[in-house]
This record gives sequence, structure tokens and C-alpha cells, in this order.
Amino acid sequence: MLTKRDIHAHDQNHVLFELMTHPDVFPFVRQKAYSYDEFVFLTKQTVEAEENGELVSRTILDEWGNPIGTINLFDIEDGAGFLGTWLGKPYHGKGYNKVAKDAFFNEVFFELGMDTIFMRIRVVNERSRRAAEKLPYVVKANESRPSIFAQLNKDEYIYDLYEIPKDLYMLYYLREQSNHAEEAALEA
Repeated sequence: MLTKRDIHAHDQNHVLFELMTHPDVFPFVRQKAYSYDEFVFLTKQTVEAEENGELVSRTILDEWGNPIGTINLFDIEDGAGFLGTWLGKPYHGKGYNKVAKDAFFNEVFFELGMDTIFMRIRVVNERSRRAAEKLPYVVKANESRPSIFAQLNKDEYIYDLYEIPKDLYMLYYLREQSNHAEEAALEA
């Protein structure tokens, strides 16, 4: 479902660039590329930044191994970072976002030892805000993290701030594992 970003995966990069430039996707992408060459350059910078511990970036794959988007943890500092995710338009509303986030959060929290994932979501991005607020491990943090909220909205109110604490995600994860075990026992 997830794979490390790769500047040498030319077919994958072409597909990702085409998906990213769709008008329903492009405005919400953090690392915007206006040409394929710029996309490759940004991917190279991303790979190098990950090697330096500044971010974590993965390509999201569908069940046949086709690239469909990216999921990233940017601005890593003191065990926390900001989530940035985008999926190509043909993959919206098909459940890929949840599966990708679960796999990414498991890696980031349980393998890489992060404590907090923040999400900044544009107030005008109703679809993403609704999706975030549906997740049982997400906390709206505009009031609980006032300094970060103020930093995101220096000049005007553009972003809502959401937080995913490791302990809340772990509780969700353990519940999910328990539910899957119960379902498997009932099927047996």
C-alpha cells in the first residue's frame, strides 16, 4: 500500500505528476510542481530531506501496485510533524485515504517513534475537514494548541488545526485489532 518515494521510478513519477495536476487536487498539494522536471526535482529534494530526518514521504499504491497519491509528514521537530496527503481524483471516495493513513500512522508512531501528527486543513476545504473530524483519533486543536494555531494563521484565519496524539491513535489501533480478532473468531 505504501512505498518510499523514488526519483528513479520514472513511470511512477509520471503517473503521480499527472494525478497531482488535476484541478480538484492541485490547490491542496503542499509541494506543487508546475512541470514534470520540477516534480522530479521536488521528489529528489524529498528523498534527501527524508535521509536527513526532516520528513517522511511515501507513495500510496492501489491494490495492483499503481501509484495513486502521496502521504507525508513535514516539518518534523521534537517528535511531531505536519501531515500532508493527496490522492488522485479517480481515487477519491474509494477508501484509499483511510487505509493509507492507517499504514502510515502505524509506521510513523510505532516504527519511527513520533509522538504527534498535526494536520492543517484549509477552512474552505470542507471535504478534508469533514473527513478528519470523522476519525476517532483526531482532536481539533485550534484552542488546545494556540501558539501553533496562531503561527498557521498569522495574517488571517485560513487553517483549522487538528492533532493526532500517539496515545489516542494507539487506543484506536488496539480497538481495531480487537475487533478484527473477534470477527475472525466468529467466522471460525
